[in-house]
Amino acid sequence: MPPTDVAQALAIVLAWGVNFVVIKWGVAGVPPLLLGALRFTLVALPAVFFIRRPALPWRYLALYGLTMGVGQFGCLFTAIKLGMPAGLASVVLQSQAFFTLLLARLFLDERWQASQLAGLALALGGLALIGMDKGGNMTALGFGLTIAAATSWAASNVVVRAISRAGHSVAPLGLVIWSSLVPPLPFLLLSWRLEGSERMAAALRDFNLQSLFAVVYLAVVATMFGYGLWSRLLSRHAAAKVAPFSLLVPVVGLLASRVLLGESLTQAQLAGSGLLLAGLAVAVFGGRVLSAALAARSGRA
Repeated sequence: MPPTDVAQALAIVLAWGVNFVVIKWGVAGVPPLLLGALRFTLVALPAVFFIRRPALPWRYLALYGLTMGVGQFGCLFTAIKLGMPAGLASVVLQSQAFFTLLLARLFLDERWQASQLAGLALALGGLALIGMDKGGNMTALGFGLTIAAATSWAASNVVVRAISRAGHSVAPLGLVIWSSLVPPLPFLLLSWRLEGSERMAAALRDFNLQSLFAVVYLAVVATMFGYGLWSRLLSRHAAAKVAPFSLLVPVVGLLASRVLLGESLTQAQLAGSGLLLAGLAVAVFGGRVLSAALAARSGRA
């Protein structure tokens, strides 16, 4: 990759890593489900008037909007509001890669590679360490909702694979923008039912610059800028060259939460985070490393 594209990939990593801190700021002034409605409304409008609608049946857009939008971010925003540290959330959310393996096996009959199973074992050990830890500021409900967010993200990945299997070719940015028409109404209904009309009205009445910054950052920087650049890089380079940059997102998330929020992890949380990230690295690079080693061995034979 040329230096300019590497710089763009790192800019995306920075935007997505800091995103978790911004969520923490956002839910401080706006109820989580209402924040989700505002985020996806701003993503969809006015962008749908400028970005062509993907040539997909609406059922795919609805499924992606519900899993990626309502499921993933509804659970994540609520988790952080209910005590999940932002930095730790950025790590635990990466378990989506392994839930994707499980769901793809269940619904798409995809086979697993040995490196993926090894990575899954490491990641599960890491999640177990984090989940069983009683120290720090993490709540059990916050941890559980973050796992639910990761599972919803995995479900959205399976929807994308199902779209590809059906023979559709879709630009990622167009999919994100048009599917963002789906979450606002469910978010508003859930916010009215679970958070209450009084809290919704109070949040909108007292909407301040911090809340505005959070909504704009989540919609414009994390979503439109991030996915727009990401899809551009994927169109110019092989996925194997681009995807590994995502492993840096939780690293930035941990550093940003430390610097901007003063968060710190317990020893068990640090060890668990290390195991989970190691599992991700094994799953992403293990197959290629093993293939290279076998090829080198065959060449010497």
